[in-house]
Amino acid sequence: MTVENAFPDDYSELLNVWENSVRATHDFISEADIEFFKPIIMEQAFPAVTLKCVKSASGAIQGFVGVHDGKIEMLFVLNEARGQGIGKCLLDYAVQHLDAKTVDVNEQNPQATDFYKHMGFKVVSRSPLDGMGKPFPILHMAL
Repeated sequence: MTVENAFPDDYSELLNVWENSVRATHDFISEADIEFFKPIIMEQAFPAVTLKCVKSASGAIQGFVGVHDGKIEMLFVLNEARGQGIGKCLLDYAVQHLDAKTVDVNEQNPQATDFYKHMGFKVVSRSPLDGMGKPFPILHMAL
């Protein structure tokens, strides 16, 4: 598995991966929330991070990670590609090459919380609202 750079030309495909993953793992997020977040992710989140991705043999993006100032801001994997080591590969890359040491995780997403715990992260604090002020409790985790 090779980790590659993701570029602005990839943003629409990355957003599709994000939406596919969110729909599979974030059952607490409404359709209105998904539509609310999509332009923010495209216009603000993607440009603000270092983006890396893993592609299939045919060149389709299977998963991606975004890191800024030592924090994993996003890590998403296509639902149909989950369980193949893509998330672990991206996380290992972020830790080893992008100096990632922290991550915020939706408390209502136990699969993600368990994944990060399995990878050595520990909960250091909790916020009742997400960064947009929405009622999605966030677990702040660190290596």
